[in-house]
Amino acid sequence: MASKELVELKAQIQELLDRGFIRPSGAPILFVKKKDRFMHMCIDYRQLNRLTIKNKYPLPRIDNLFDQF
Repeated sequence: MASKELVELKAQIQELLDRGFIRPSGAPILFVKKKDRFMHMCIDYRQLNRLTIKNKYPLPRIDNLFDQF
């Protein structure tokens, strides 16, 4: 990772940690340059998603919920 990206990464991560939005993790991170030249942080959660337990039941449809009332 380039030194400019590393500085941006540390700043963004520290801000997210300070706000309580994230906690320490081992997910890979990369940056994508936006049109306005800002760096957009992207996190690869594929490994985490493989471990996530899926819901056994589908979410109810909104029209079915309204019919109950």
